[in-house]
Amino acid sequence: MFSYRSLLLFTLLTTSTLCFSFSHGETHFPTTQTPPFSGEINEGGHDGVVYLGTKRFLAEGPGGDESESPLNSSYLVLAAKRTNRRDPLNGFKKYTGGYNITERHYWASVGFTAAPFFIIAAIWFFLFGLCLSLICLCYCCCRREPYGYSKTAYALSLIFLILFTVAAIVGCVVLYTGQQKFHDSTTTTLDYVVNQAETTVEKLNNVSEYLSAAKQVGVDRVFLPSNVGTDIDEIQSKINSSATTLRVRTSDNSGNIKDLLDSVRRALIVIAAVMLVLTFLGFLFSIFGMQFLVYILVIIGWILVTGTFILCGIFLLLHNVTADTCISMDQWVQNPTAHTALDNILPCMDNATAQETLLRSKEVTSQLVNVVNQVITNVSNINFAPNFTPLFYNQSGPLMPTLCNPYNPDLTNRVCASGEVDLNNATEVWRNYVCQVSANDICTTTGRLTPSIYNQMTAGVNVSYGLYHYGPFLVDLQDCTFARQTFTDIYLYHCPGLQRYSEWIYVGLVMVSVAVMLSLVFWIIHYNTGRSHRVLGKRRRRVIGDHHHRHWQRHQRKDSFDSGHLLRYPEA
Repeated sequence: MFSYRSLLLFTLLTTSTLCFSFSHGETHFPTTQTPPFSGEINEGGHDGVVYLGTKRFLAEGPGGDESESPLNSSYLVLAAKRTNRRDPLNGFKKYTGGYNITERHYWASVGFTAAPFFIIAAIWFFLFGLCLSLICLCYCCCRREPYGYSKTAYALSLIFLILFTVAAIVGCVVLYTGQQKFHDSTTTTLDYVVNQAETTVEKLNNVSEYLSAAKQVGVDRVFLPSNVGTDIDEIQSKINSSATTLRVRTSDNSGNIKDLLDSVRRALIVIAAVMLVLTFLGFLFSIFGMQFLVYILVIIGWILVTGTFILCGIFLLLHNVTADTCISMDQWVQNPTAHTALDNILPCMDNATAQETLLRSKEVTSQLVNVVNQVITNVSNINFAPNFTPLFYNQSGPLMPTLCNPYNPDLTNRVCASGEVDLNNATEVWRNYVCQVSANDICTTTGRLTPSIYNQMTAGVNVSYGLYHYGPFLVDLQDCTFARQTFTDIYLYHCPGLQRYSEWIYVGLVMVSVAVMLSLVFWIIHYNTGRSHRVLGKRRRRVIGDHHHRHWQRHQRKDSFDSGHLLRYPEA
């Protein structure tokens, strides 16, 4: 049955690097885990198989190819090489349990791949917080006027500020575009898996309905044996239980997954918008020297950058889980009958139930054909005397062909014999043998079948054809063909898009985090260099103003002296 925890994995991804290299879900930090099983590991096995105790596990070959053909085994370790990471819950030893989303050691090991981002977030939060505290302390306790100004420093700070602002804007655009395509891709994947589940449920219900109808089929008062009806009741109960479980899980989880996808989408849109506005306002406020607003935005940006670094780690973790899932699907397709961790995502129908359903459908089909042929052979094709009621209804004319039974007595496939009609065209052929009847249901024209008997035979043929038609589907359930095809389609057509667009989100988050982080630093640097420029400019203007004022005063005093001299000694 479906477990939609897998869809969550298809939904959230990210990959790439930031100051650290991440290769195949591994960082420069060691990554690994202990197996959830007991037994000693012998990595000297042959053909890429790892032996764990008495069980065999798939491992990648020495060439690193994750798609090599695994051998049949009772338990298959999926993506063994890719998931070979350090497990912090087990003393940082190598994790060897393979892909298993129900194993806490798997999550611990894959979570450790995101440790660099969490460490960067912690370092940034505490160091930059400490720097802000020191700046605040110096500003409050040791405040003094700037004593110098460098045009080079001012120009460089402005250039870097513009550069990182543009980088942040580009990162926001990449993040927004990536989340849109990522949401579309994950929604398409979810819809595909849900459609597969609904199709399976529909077919199971159809089989159940055909079996139910078979119990009611009777031709000229000839019905299926009572033991066959009992078998139908038992298998119907199992089919309905399987279909109901699958339908309920589909209904309950698909809505939750879509809500989660929508929440992730909204969160990424908000992050992109907030970072874009923060970057633009910080640039303007630092250019225009708005000290209070600059420091308010610096504090807000300090917290937001910490959050985006944490998101980078989370998306890297989920990207690695998704990549593990895709690789595991590809490997499971090559060996679908082995017990694996993917049984929790999309297991095959219970083999015993599928086998019993297939046998019962064959048995009912064969028995229905026998019922129809008994009536044709023992009633319709015999010219009874009028006193042989109710077998006599004045049947006459050419003999009817019998119905081809597609199965031998041992329920193996059978080839139709000459003169038999198959399930595809039997009703069309038999229509030519229907007579017209009187009020007593006695043929008044040549024919071997009354309309009522023909209708009963048609019902039996339709049920037989339906069960025979769904035989291949039941075989697919039994041998996991339907699950194999589902996984193949996801691996080929959905995984590439999921990983591609999740990488866009990851790259966008990294660009935004780094660009805004550096922008915060250069907001402060540019504001302070600009402040020096503005303070020194004011001093120059004050000096020039004082010079002009003294010159004006001297000029005024000279004018006053000249005017007084003229008044005291007027010309004759």
